[in-house]
Amino acid sequence: MGIQAAVFENSLTDASEAAALQHGPWTCKRLLSRGLAASERFLHQAGFEQGPWLSVAFGAGITAWFALPTPIWWAAFLGIALAFIATGSASFSARQTYPYLLRGTTAVVLIMAGGLSVAWVRSELVGAAPIERPISGVFEGRLLGIEPQPARGRDRLLLAMRDPTTDSGRAIKIRVNRARDGSHLRLQTGDVIRFQGRLMPPAPPMLPGAYNFARTAWFSGIAATGSVLGPVLHVERGRPAGRLAELRQKLTDHVRSRIGESASGLAAAFVTGDRGGIVAVDDQAMRDSGLAHLLSISGLHVSALVGAVYLLVLRLAALFPWLALRVRLPVLAAGGGALAGIGYTLISGAEVPTVRSCVGALLVLIALALGREPLSLRMLAVAAFCVMMLWPEAVMGPSFQMSFGAVLALVAISGAAPVRRFMAPRDEALIIRALRSLVLLLVTGIVIDLALMPIGLFHFHRAGVYGALANVVAIPLTTFIVMPLLAGALLLDLVGAGTPLWWLAAHAIEALLALAHTFASLPGAVNLLPATGNGAFLVFILGGLWLGLWSGRVRWLGLPPALGGAFLLAMSPSADILVPGDGRQVGVVEEGGQRLFLLRNSDGGFVRDNLMEFTGMEAEPLSLARWPNARCNQDFCTFTIVREGRNWRLLLSRGRDTVPERALAAACERSDIVIADRWLPRSCRPRWFKADRRSLKQSGGLAIHLGEQRIDTVAQTQGEHGWWVRRPDALDRPRRP
Repeated sequence: MGIQAAVFENSLTDASEAAALQHGPWTCKRLLSRGLAASERFLHQAGFEQGPWLSVAFGAGITAWFALPTPIWWAAFLGIALAFIATGSASFSARQTYPYLLRGTTAVVLIMAGGLSVAWVRSELVGAAPIERPISGVFEGRLLGIEPQPARGRDRLLLAMRDPTTDSGRAIKIRVNRARDGSHLRLQTGDVIRFQGRLMPPAPPMLPGAYNFARTAWFSGIAATGSVLGPVLHVERGRPAGRLAELRQKLTDHVRSRIGESASGLAAAFVTGDRGGIVAVDDQAMRDSGLAHLLSISGLHVSALVGAVYLLVLRLAALFPWLALRVRLPVLAAGGGALAGIGYTLISGAEVPTVRSCVGALLVLIALALGREPLSLRMLAVAAFCVMMLWPEAVMGPSFQMSFGAVLALVAISGAAPVRRFMAPRDEALIIRALRSLVLLLVTGIVIDLALMPIGLFHFHRAGVYGALANVVAIPLTTFIVMPLLAGALLLDLVGAGTPLWWLAAHAIEALLALAHTFASLPGAVNLLPATGNGAFLVFILGGLWLGLWSGRVRWLGLPPALGGAFLLAMSPSADILVPGDGRQVGVVEEGGQRLFLLRNSDGGFVRDNLMEFTGMEAEPLSLARWPNARCNQDFCTFTIVREGRNWRLLLSRGRDTVPERALAAACERSDIVIADRWLPRSCRPRWFKADRRSLKQSGGLAIHLGEQRIDTVAQTQGEHGWWVRRPDALDRPRRP
C-alpha cells in the first residue's frame, strides 16, 4: 500500500507540473492544478468516515432551501447541481483524473440537491397558509388536542375548523389559549365546540433574527392562533381522537395528584413530557443553570429507560439456562429495550426531540445486537439523516443543533486517543477507577458546554456558565434516583403502594430544583449576547463540524474557525435602534450597549422582554423621555443619537391624535430618521429614513445600525416562503446621507 500511495502521489505531482509547464511558471492554471492535486492526495490519504459528511451535505441542502429567497433560486440550485453532476460524470468517464475529488464533490452536490428537494417537498405537503387577516367572532371547530398549562393558568386548545376569512372555507387547524375556570375538565378530544374569540395569523419574527413562530406554525399545519374570550359551549360530543393522547393526559393528571405541588411540574415533564405545570421561576433557573435539557424528554430520558430495560432483560434472561442456550440474549434484550423506548416515545407525545432520541437509541440497540461499536460517527450520521428526512425544518432549530452537537462532541471525545489511553483498563483500586470516570465526566461536560454555548447564545441570547458542574450532580441525580423513583411509584400504584416512593421522588426533585436555583444565582452564572448575524454562527458551525468529524491531527484545522466564529459572536454589537413590526414600541440602545431605552416603557410583557433578550440586557429598561436632551410630549419624541462622531436626529410617534401636516412635514425635514406606528403623509420626508405603518407592513421589524448605516429587516430573511405573507411594496428606502 505504501508503494502504491507513493506512485499515486508522484503521478499526480508529475501530471500537475507537466500541465503547469505548458503555460508558464506562475499561471492560474498551475495554481489550480496544484490545488486539485493536493486535495486529491488529502482525500486519498485521509481514511475518514464518509457517511457523516454526506449527512452534513444533506443538512446544508436543507439550509440552502431556507436561505435562498424564491422558487426561482431553488430551481436554479437544482439545475446547477444536476448540470455539475452530469459534467463531472462525463469528465470522469473520459479522463478519470482526480477520482477521489470528483466522486466526493459529485456525491456532496447530489446529496445537497436531495436535501433542498426534501425541504421543498415537505413545505408543499404540510405547510398551512395563514389566514388572511385578524378576525373576531364566534367560531366552531372540532377539538384535536388539549394541552393543560396550569402554571400559566390556561389551557391550549388545538382545533380543526373552516377558514372564516375566505369564501372557500378551506379546512384549517388553529391553536387558541383559554383561561382555566374549571370547565376544561369537561372537554375531551373529538368534541365539537363553539366559542367567542379572536384569531390572527401566526406571528412573524418580531425583529430580524428573532424566533420565527410563523415558520414553526407553517410546518405544524397551524393557520391561526388566538384566544378564547368567552365561555366554551358543547355542540356535540365526539369520540377521543387518540387513545394515546387520552392515556398521556390521565397519566399526567395522576402524577400531579400524587406528588407535591412544587415538584409536580418537573415530575410530569419527566414522565409524559408535559411541561405546562412548571412555574416560570423554576423554568428560568433550569435554563440559567444549564439543566434545561432535563425538562425535555430526549436523549437522557430515552437512553436511561432503554438502557435500564436492556440490562434488566439481559440479567433476567440469563437466569434461565434453557433460554440462554437457544436465544442470543443481546438480541432479546435489544428487543425489550426497543419496545420500551418506542412505548415511552408514544406516551410522551412523540415530539421531534423524543423521536430523534428514540431513533438514536434504536440504532445503538441494533449495534449492540450485531456486536458493533454502539457509539460512533456512523450511528450519529444515520440518526441525523433519518430525522432530516422526516423533519427537515428541524435543522434550523436549536433543539436539533444542540442535541446532535452534544452527541458529536461526546463521540469525538470518547474516540480521541488521549481519552482512550486515560480510560484504558488498569490494575488499580476501585476508588481510583471511580475518580478517573468522574474526571472524564467533568471534562466531557465542559467540552459539551463549550460546544453548545455559542448555539444557545445565538438562538436564545443567553446561556448558563456553570452547566458542566451542575450536570455532574444533576444527571446522576435524575438518571439513577428521580426517574427510577417515579417509575417505581407508578408501578406500585397498580397495587396502591406507591406513596413512599412518591414522597422520596418529591424530595429528590426538590433537591434538583434547589441545585438549579443555586447555580443560577451564582455570580456570572449567565452569559448574555445581543442578536447577531448568521455569518459568524456559520463559521463556528463549520469549524465545529471539522473538529468533530475528522480524526488525527487534521481535525485541529477546524479549531481556528470555531474559535474565530465564537469570538465574532461574542464581539458582535447590538443594533442601535430596534423597531418591532407594528411600530408601536421602539428600543434605543445606549452607546456601549449598557442600557436600553423604550419609547413606551409602560408597555410590559412580551414586547419588552423580547427587546431586552434581543439586546442581551438584564437591567430594567428606561423610558426614552430620560434620554439626554430628549423632548417628548403625548404625540412625539425627538432626540439625538451620537454614533462614530455623527449626530442622528430621531423623531418617534407616540400618539394617534391628528397632527397638522405642515408642522409634521417641517419636523420630518429636521430629522434624519422618523418612526411611527401611524400612517405618515408623503410630505414627511426625513433626511435618511422613514418607517410608518404602511412601510412596516412590508418590511416587518427593523434593526438599524447607525455606525454602518445599515437597516436589517425581517422581510430580508423570509424571501417568498409560504409562511411570509407578501404585501405591496411600500418600503421607504434610506436616502444617501
